[in-house]
Amino acid sequence: MSNDLNGIRIAVLLPCYNEEAAIAQTVAAFRAALPGATVYVYDNNSRDRTREVAAAAGAVVRTEKMQGKGHVVRRMFADVEADIYVMADGDATYDASAAPALVAKLIDEQLDMVVGARESEVESESYRPGHVLGNKLFTGILASLFGRTFTDIFSGYRIFSRRFAKSFPALARGFETETEISVHALELAMPVGEVVTAYGARPEGSQSKLSTYRDGWRILKTILHLFRIERPVLFYGGFGLFLAAIAVAISVPLAITYVQTGLVPRFPTAILATGLMIVAFMSFMCGLILDTVVRGRREVRRLHYLALPGVADLATGALAESPARAKLQA
Repeated sequence: MSNDLNGIRIAVLLPCYNEEAAIAQTVAAFRAALPGATVYVYDNNSRDRTREVAAAAGAVVRTEKMQGKGHVVRRMFADVEADIYVMADGDATYDASAAPALVAKLIDEQLDMVVGARESEVESESYRPGHVLGNKLFTGILASLFGRTFTDIFSGYRIFSRRFAKSFPALARGFETETEISVHALELAMPVGEVVTAYGARPEGSQSKLSTYRDGWRILKTILHLFRIERPVLFYGGFGLFLAAIAVAISVPLAITYVQTGLVPRFPTAILATGLMIVAFMSFMCGLILDTVVRGRREVRRLHYLALPGVADLATGALAESPARAKLQA
């Protein structure tokens, strides 16, 4: 259990893999920013001294054996009980001093998630220009598919309410978990916010685990997978429209020949056009049927989300004299 902060239980969650060089600094920074919170470090099969260093720094250290950040996030949300969850990376790149303001925003505006949008003044290994470009590209794709999005969908610095953490299915395995988190919030129309925060370079000796092309491909597949699941009419309807357009295009010459001669000389083409149109119709109908299923599933998720306590009661004075409020007003 995380400690009480004037009645509010705050848990800082730090997924880690080989972060011996940075984890002590990260833990110390969050303990200083949120003195009443409990800092959890979830080690993901590190081959260095991450566990020992984190424990010595005052963190509660736990282990997740299944490799990948998505597995760690699933385990953290399932195991840790708190009112507010502060999730960051263990590489000391996120500004821990901004945490009180992010927590206060979550409570004051009664939100379910606040994203710390990264702003880096210098190029670093952690946030190279290629990563910035990829972030903007995928953010644009997500906005076009789901209607609204965040300016930084890949930020690992996020503040969650309890009902977000306990209603999030966490099906991703790796770094695509941030995309899944964003889509979950958008699909359930949760109240969310975003605050620009500083993003720094890793400490000396710490190395990034990101692979630009491999992780980018996995994220793109995740977006397309979620689009297929959450927007079946558009996905299957678009595919059906594409097939129908091909069927019409190849059948026009047949129709002209039939009008002129009364004959259909190219039967294979006629059969192909008919088959494509049938498949197009079936694809569209599949989209309609699946849309009904998705709607029912979304309603169940929404009802489960609403059954969990929100942050409204936390906004009625529980934070009034807390260190978070003092730091925010300062």
